[in-house]
Amino acid sequence: MIDNRATARVADECGATARGVADLVRIRARHPEAIAEAAARRARRPLLDGTGRLMIVAADHPARGALGVGDRTMAMASRADLLERLCLALSRPGVDGVLATADILDDLLLLGALDHKVVMGSMNRGGLQGSSFELDDRFTGHRPQDIERLGFDAGKLLLRIDYDDPGSLNTLQSTARVIDEMAERRLPVFIEPFLCRRHEDGTLRNDLGAEAVTKSIAIASGLGGSSAYTWLTVPVTENPDDMARVMETSTLPAVLLGGDVGDDQEGAYEKWRAALQLPTLEGLVVGRSLLYPADGDVAAAVDTAVGLL
Repeated sequence: MIDNRATARVADECGATARGVADLVRIRARHPEAIAEAAARRARRPLLDGTGRLMIVAADHPARGALGVGDRTMAMASRADLLERLCLALSRPGVDGVLATADILDDLLLLGALDHKVVMGSMNRGGLQGSSFELDDRFTGHRPQDIERLGFDAGKLLLRIDYDDPGSLNTLQSTARVIDEMAERRLPVFIEPFLCRRHEDGTLRNDLGAEAVTKSIAIASGLGGSSAYTWLTVPVTENPDDMARVMETSTLPAVLLGGDVGDDQEGAYEKWRAALQLPTLEGLVVGRSLLYPADGDVAAAVDTAVGLL
């Protein structure tokens, strides 16, 4: 029998203390079925509510081995700290939902943090950061049937393309089939496309030039047998003045990718604000720069991003 008192205590504390994490572990070890039960009773909402704009907090980086934020290489390594930051972000007015992998979403379900929120499952995390196979980005996360079974609202996938790396072809093909499977279920899928290249030191760099972003949008938009449920997640181009022309490439609805902003948080906000005026951009997806802002004030960073919408 599930210890409802432990579940309620976890929900009240929302992962903010060591005791809350201990209760999460206890429930997982003794009552794993509690996760499915929490998903079944989660209060749902439409993808787009009355505002018609989306504000999504992203936290799917750890599953790809990407734990760093700026010069803090292991910033996201503490799950208790990450959950506390996520619960705080999700509690702020105007935040619509969260994008994460199964382990994090399962924790948030047990914490009761996902009621009336948009829940997006992260689908391909096999392209581990820094690996030789980084561009053969296998679908190791949520499957379409998992998103449907759990009553989640959408899926998200990363599509990085390097013309010199044959692993990109495998990712393209598997991406197209996942788009088909999501469309069959009438579930939205958000594609985050980039053209990229490997530098001499072996690291991958995304090309944010206008031509590269335009090509990545064109490629992503044409994948699958139907684009009816496809959304795009797009970055701000190197020259923000190019965004209007770049966004003319597709009629698919899109959200703006916040990305890592470095030390110039205010400059990033201004770029986001300008881009969000474009007609095809329906919202904002931001992760580490809001959860781990340089000044440590998560609430203020989230509130500022919400204000841009």
